Amino acid sequence: MFETAELGQKIPKQVFKEREPPLREALLLMQQRLKDADFPVIVLFAGVDGAGKSETANLLNAWMDPRWIKTCAFGPPTQDERERPPHWRFWQNLPPRGHIGILLSAWYTEPLLTRVYGSSDERFDAALAEIETFETMLAESGALIVKFWMHLGKRAQKRRFRKLEKDPLQSWRVTAQDWEHWERYDDFVAAAERLISRTSTGHAPWYIVEGADSHYRSLRVGEILLERLEARLQRAPENVLQNGPPAEAVADVGLDSTATRPASVLDGLDLSHSLDVTDYRTQLRRLKGRLNELHRRLQEAGRASLVVFEGWDGSGKGGAIRRVVSALDASWLRVYPVAAPTDEELRHHYLWRFWRELPRQGEMALFDRSWYGRVLVERVEGFALEHEWRRAYAEINQLEHQLVEHGTVLLKFWLHIDADEQLRRFRERESTPYKRWKLTDEDWRNRERRAEYEQAAHDMVERTSTRAAPWTLVESNCKRYARIKVLST
Repeated sequence: MFETAELGQKIPKQVFKEREPPLREALLLMQQRLKDADFPVIVLFAGVDGAGKSETANLLNAWMDPRWIKTCAFGPPTQDERERPPHWRFWQNLPPRGHIGILLSAWYTEPLLTRVYGSSDERFDAALAEIETFETMLAESGALIVKFWMHLGKRAQKRRFRKLEKDPLQSWRVTAQDWEHWERYDDFVAAAERLISRTSTGHAPWYIVEGADSHYRSLRVGEILLERLEARLQRAPENVLQNGPPAEAVADVGLDSTATRPASVLDGLDLSHSLDVTDYRTQLRRLKGRLNELHRRLQEAGRASLVVFEGWDGSGKGGAIRRVVSALDASWLRVYPVAAPTDEELRHHYLWRFWRELPRQGEMALFDRSWYGRVLVERVEGFALEHEWRRAYAEINQLEHQLVEHGTVLLKFWLHIDADEQLRRFRERESTPYKRWKLTDEDWRNRERRAEYEQAAHDMVERTSTRAAPWTLVESNCKRYARIKVLST
């Protein structure tokens, strides 16, 4: 695989000086056009130590306008990063639409090192499959992904290290770990071949670049990036990945066919459940004490917890959240009321704003509405196109899988009330001054589309209630009963 990157290709200094100015000018022009585009660009550098990854990243910043470039190098994870799922730190540094993100030693580094130092092929392949899913999700949301594997042969790498060590200004670049990796060069190359073979896809291909000659690698990387930018900017707004399957193929599956759709999963809930005041107060006191004890044990174990609340307008999400909060130490929990995304959030993947708020070890985060807005309000109101909300089920399952794998305790509640009870609560809010602010025109508008929302909720539960992250459906016509069920769960 790497033979073509060990040919000793060189470009004379004079030739480089002739080709650099027009290439730089073209890249700047493309960058200006990119600023108005509806997609981000992710440029990822990986490869052999000493092959020029950081030097090439620095050069791209010099050739283009660095104000519109975000360059991130990832070393060993910090304490803050270790307390969250592994991909959390990468989500923090994804570029917004119209910008370029240059990432060094990103999501491929840990799987590669782990494989070289002894993990199994099965574990390596599982990590690569997770990466492929991640990159597919980014590409389907519009991101242009350009991946460079910067390569050196074993002898060329040794010469590079010796040369750097002799330079007083560069000697710090060569570490004992670099020489240890060099001793394992053949193991690295074998793992790299498997990595590239598994993860070089049509929407996120690898480009192998020989790194021995700085002039050659610089022009090669710049020309590839220019070609990919130009091709993407000339393409129609809707690409193949975003188009999704044809309508007739979707219809064959029967996802939304009313002729074959079984009764809604919400139909089976017994909304007559109730609890009198005396029983409620007794259970509330006991459960809040138990919850406080369990959360302190969770803190001692260094485990995070995340609770998602979804449900009808007026179903009592806020009241349930307040009962949970009142049982715990407020310094270890955060509540996120999720509203319409801000301008900054709209410039990123829709999951970006939720990844930013994942709790640390020992913390609890409560989300009053969540990433499920993609398959609920955004689906019903048309804020997300059909192919966007359809693929969101798999994307959400992947997010929740990573949370659970990391050790986060994840709970998801859907609070359900019938249409009559919802109307009664809306009327009560209208007539109560201190509750009137809760009722908006949007609440009434959503109520008119209740059948569509119920269908969306059914599909949501059907596709995202997994063994690792099941939904708890809460009968909420009686607020007291609903609060006790949430606390006991």
